[in-house]
Amino acid sequence: MRYLPGTMVLETSWETPTGWVVVNDVLCIGPWHHKEERSHTHRRSPTNYDADHVLLRTVRCVQGWAEIHLDCEPVFDYGGLAAEWSYTGPGYNEATAGSEGMDLQLKLVTDMNLGFEGPRARARTILREGDVAFAALGWSEHPLPVTYDEADVRLVRTAHYWQEWLKQGSFPDHPWRTHLQRSALTLKGLSYAPTGAMVAAATTSLPETPGGERNWDYRYTWIRDSTFMLWALYTLGFDWEANDFFYFVADLAEAAEAEDGELQIMYGIGGESRLDEQELDHLSGYGGARPVRIGNGAYRQRQHDVWGAVLDSIYLHTRSRDQLPDRLWPIIKRQVAGAQKHWREPDRGIWEVRGEPQHFTSSKLMCWVAADRGARLALLRDDRDCAERWRTVAEEIHADICEHGVDDRGVFTQAYGASALDASLLLMPLVRFLPTDDPRIVATVLAIADELTEDGLVLRYRTGETDDGLAGEEGSFTICSFWLVSALCEIGELGRARALCEKLISHASSLALYAEEIEPRTGRHLGNFPQAFTHLALINAVTHVIRAEHSEQAQDPAATTFFR
Repeated sequence: MRYLPGTMVLETSWETPTGWVVVNDVLCIGPWHHKEERSHTHRRSPTNYDADHVLLRTVRCVQGWAEIHLDCEPVFDYGGLAAEWSYTGPGYNEATAGSEGMDLQLKLVTDMNLGFEGPRARARTILREGDVAFAALGWSEHPLPVTYDEADVRLVRTAHYWQEWLKQGSFPDHPWRTHLQRSALTLKGLSYAPTGAMVAAATTSLPETPGGERNWDYRYTWIRDSTFMLWALYTLGFDWEANDFFYFVADLAEAAEAEDGELQIMYGIGGESRLDEQELDHLSGYGGARPVRIGNGAYRQRQHDVWGAVLDSIYLHTRSRDQLPDRLWPIIKRQVAGAQKHWREPDRGIWEVRGEPQHFTSSKLMCWVAADRGARLALLRDDRDCAERWRTVAEEIHADICEHGVDDRGVFTQAYGASALDASLLLMPLVRFLPTDDPRIVATVLAIADELTEDGLVLRYRTGETDDGLAGEEGSFTICSFWLVSALCEIGELGRARALCEKLISHASSLALYAEEIEPRTGRHLGNFPQAFTHLALINAVTHVIRAEHSEQAQDPAATTFFR
């Protein structure tokens, strides 16, 4: 199994007792569809391409012969409603599936002869060497291919779209180049073109603990991802996607201001603000895990990192564009005001704990980021009064963190007055809270590397030391392991950073994808998949290592460089 190089087209080779077949799966990309009328969903600038809303599978027998079976059994409303099939064409090759009370209808077209067995559509045929077949499943008004040749044209067109998109990026000539490219493709695949949003993962309720209750719905977009998303996209040269995502966040901030409310920590990919959480008792998840959840109640939580994420995003965007648009100034003022008003209060923290609110050090850190970036942006606008006031707030938060967030060893801790470590504090050198050679920064990074790891991989925190409101253990957080790579580079520990990055690269799936967590002893991936935040952290970490290697090689004229 592999992706065709530079694409999101999945190719799987199957050996049967009688022959070999190659199967390709793809979500089709087509030309821009809205030529006679405007789209009702697109809020970003249209391109020449649009989603076809067609899942296409092609099969080719390359040796011998094989009996091919098609089974299509869709269910609606999370398994609550079975499909009802009916033919739509003159023969046995086209059908639709729907259910009473559902507006959605699925269309199935294939060159195999379909029959129905209750909620299931089935077909079978024998392919001999050189024979081909296809099946296409659609869920919109856009037409489906009706012959194999049409299906092949769509597959090739989609593959070319991905390869052309990838060529717009800027990737270093390095052995890890393909991992950067696959992460970029994954992030693009997890983005929602009409609004510019990026979904955190494509799945819900894949367990973080096998058989446990740490099962969450990640099919939403988190504001905290914004800084990492923009940094990754700008670094790799995908300015258009960065711009779309940035203005998705700006739209949300303006909408919250118009309703005299505060920015939530997360939204639906269309900007939906209500994400009520439900448990589906009639379903069990992977490996029998329960509960299966849809919606995410964390959207109601107060998490103080949101203001810093927005302000750092605006700062990154402004630096990339060398200008500060007027529409952003009210957003900046409101976000700094939120951080200024609430930074002394406890919250649920970056990890969305469901225990009691605490004075999390990383939450105070991001409030400092909000005030610091706000002051920098005010200077760009030549607003000296705001710059001075916000600089004073930043200095106050900075002093408070340095006084209350450090233990007797000079290590920053998870919460004020606590002794527990927390991987979120690896962000301190990345947001430039203190100089990277400050003893407290170095001590914190090394303490996490030595004491908050299992088999070298980083935990968010130790569940026995943190009241997160949940039972059971969890795996290492891959995001945090990549953060450690970046932080080690920042403090000059390039050897350790490179070794850890190599280990993490070796844990990638066969398709170079990552879930949220990795079980340290087995390398098994846990949690929702693929995880956007993990791939964002990978881009940051790999880029850190490559730049550090380049700097090291530049100091040694005899060294070989991987950069063009």
